[in-house]
Amino acid sequence: MLHVRSIWNGAISFGLVSIPIKLVNATESHSISFRQVHLDDGGRIRYRKYCEAEDREVTTGEIGKAYEDADGTLIPITDEDLAQLPIPTARTIEIVAFVPADRIDPLQMDTAYYLSANGVPAAKPYTLLREALKRSQKVAIAKFALRGRERLGMLRVVDDVIAMHGLLWPDEIRAPQDVAPDTSVTVRDKELDLADALMDTLGEVDLADLHDDYREALEELIAAKASGVEAPAARTGEKTGGKVLDLMAALEKSVREAKESRGEGEETGEAAEVTRLPARTAARKSARTAPKEVGGKKSTAKKTAAKKATAKKATRATTATTAKKPASKSTAQAATKKTAAKKTAAAKKTAGAKNTSPRKRTSA
Repeated sequence: MLHVRSIWNGAISFGLVSIPIKLVNATESHSISFRQVHLDDGGRIRYRKYCEAEDREVTTGEIGKAYEDADGTLIPITDEDLAQLPIPTARTIEIVAFVPADRIDPLQMDTAYYLSANGVPAAKPYTLLREALKRSQKVAIAKFALRGRERLGMLRVVDDVIAMHGLLWPDEIRAPQDVAPDTSVTVRDKELDLADALMDTLGEVDLADLHDDYREALEELIAAKASGVEAPAARTGEKTGGKVLDLMAALEKSVREAKESRGEGEETGEAAEVTRLPARTAARKSARTAPKEVGGKKSTAKKTAAKKATAKKATRATTATTAKKPASKSTAQAATKKTAAKKTAAAKKTAGAKNTSPRKRTSA
């Protein structure tokens, strides 16, 4: 903390306890700034401080402050005038109350600072205040003066450091009048259920994983131009703005896309939208147009078809044979009956002949 340049030195007033501290910026801007140049020759464009009354350029030492009244009158204000103002917090962060953190509206949050203990004697009271804030789970509301004006601040603990957030005064927060929709809208329970499902599907995020895509693209552009190479192609997202025509459809599609991005399947009973995969389509096309080869897909298909045809013929032949069998059996039975009848007739004839012979002998 000590290697960072402090922007303000003073003390925290905690009742009768005074804690010498240094004020250090807790945030930094990574935005890329540009210079104005002359398009014809690339020369820098600078602003000069010019006096309208004397029609000439003036130096910084010749410049003071003035307040412009409603009618345009300028009222000079000197540094001595400002120094004589009765500001008790000129070099002091004066704690006025301790309140629960949820009492502070995020709309009031302004610039953040770290408070560093200034010197060894400040370590003990600094640690005392830090631990008291931790145990109470409250934040301290304080008043302090910075850059010529008195401000409101909130002290809280970040790791093992006391941080201070500048707060806007309550009368600096605008009332949200005429901002909400001026028409009466009814939200159905099903729409709320889908919104809840979308919130649950999107889940949480580690803020440390978020970064400025625009700044990264701008850095790539500057690096490419500095190296004399072609600038990278613009990265455009698929999402486009526009009027939402069907809220339910938009919610359902958002939930479905969020689940797909997380690798989750659709678990609802509704019919899913099936899209044919390009790889399978290509494979089928290649199978159709593949040349005839020994052992190839086409030859195999023909062999399979031939086997099926042979099997069909065999089935037909079996069926025909089975159909003929009853007729053959009937013919055989008829032939057997005829043979039996012939044998019976022959036997009767033989028996008749035997009976006739002895009678002839006796008469003789």
